[in-house]
Amino acid sequence: MNYSFEASDDGVTDAIERYLEIRNRLDGEGGDWGELADLLTDDAVYVDCAWGRTEGKAAIAQFLRTAMVGIDFVNPVDFWAADGPRVMVKWRQVLPGRKPDGGLWQQSAVTTLIYAGGGLFRYVEDLLNVTHCIEDIVESGWQGGPGFNAPPARPDRNFDPSAT
Repeated sequence: MNYSFEASDDGVTDAIERYLEIRNRLDGEGGDWGELADLLTDDAVYVDCAWGRTEGKAAIAQFLRTAMVGIDFVNPVDFWAADGPRVMVKWRQVLPGRKPDGGLWQQSAVTTLIYAGGGLFRYVEDLLNVTHCIEDIVESGWQGGPGFNAPPARPDRNFDPSAT
């Protein structure tokens, strides 16, 4: 189910729709997750709860390509909302398979984006409960696919959009 609240700047709505189209396509078909960086400014910041902070469009594209190798989770979007240039996307990370009770191995997640204008975002932050994720990975027996890369042990967790 997708709900959206119109942003005060119609450019935000168009940009988030492009973001979701790319994200949904990659989630369903696979492909180059670095493509999401095409929607970012050259000096954008991306903060991932496991991988930490990455600065710059090219570095973010490379980070996404590295982080998504061997991952077969799906990430359905439940809804998005915007308040001016600030956008929140509520989604779930769903691991393959089913729990013994038939339920899904899934975690609640949120992405925050800040719109910069011109169809581009300047900030992206992905949050989910990594402890819950790890518990589900261990209990489900999930294994990364070929080329899987684990996040760094001590990433830069600075989530300040203005810090460079």
